[in-house]
Amino acid sequence: MLKFLQKNSGKISTVIVVTLFSFLVYNLYMAPVDGVTDKFIYLMKEYGYVILFSWSILEGESGLVMAGLLCSTGDMNLYLAIFVAGLGGFVGDQIYFYIGRYNKSYVHSKFRGQRRKFALAHLLLKKYGWPIIFAQRYMYGMRTIIPIAIGLTRYDAKLFAIINLISAWMWGAITIVPVWYFGEEILEILKAVKEYWYVAVPFALTIGGSIIYYFNKATKKEIKEKN
Repeated sequence: MLKFLQKNSGKISTVIVVTLFSFLVYNLYMAPVDGVTDKFIYLMKEYGYVILFSWSILEGESGLVMAGLLCSTGDMNLYLAIFVAGLGGFVGDQIYFYIGRYNKSYVHSKFRGQRRKFALAHLLLKKYGWPIIFAQRYMYGMRTIIPIAIGLTRYDAKLFAIINLISAWMWGAITIVPVWYFGEEILEILKAVKEYWYVAVPFALTIGGSIIYYFNKATKKEIKEKN
């Protein structure tokens, strides 16, 4: 049974992720309020920590930001939110790690177009060692690739799990606590964004595009220097 789970962990993980995402989308659609933001807030209040845990596995920061806001309004407990979010982030990266560890053929076939990123991930692991497990949570476009890439190596699974768990709780705290502390100010900003969306959207796209451009350029530079 264990060998079956290991050999098919990629497919099983895909089914789990699709199921969780489908659950979130369905409940988001069925929420008895108007507007995507209000629907998401309703779901967080209704299902709370279950949504936070699932969202931390699937994606990350948006769910944590919402949790931070709900902590500031008293709808969620700050310490429990950090614990649950970190646990979800930990589970997500463990899934990716074991996909790499036991499903090399699956990884090579499904991530064929990501070879450059896998090469960069191995270079970063060789250059920086275990701190890259902490850093990968804040690296756009590499958060999924790095745990899988580490799983492809002979890196000790127990050591990875320990570092991953600590970094996941740190990630939860670093994201949720500032949002909780500045909750009222952030809510005011969100109201302004909703009202002046025609200014906020181009601004957000510009910032997001700049970040993507920077990391793509940094990736090419890192690989070029190593070749």
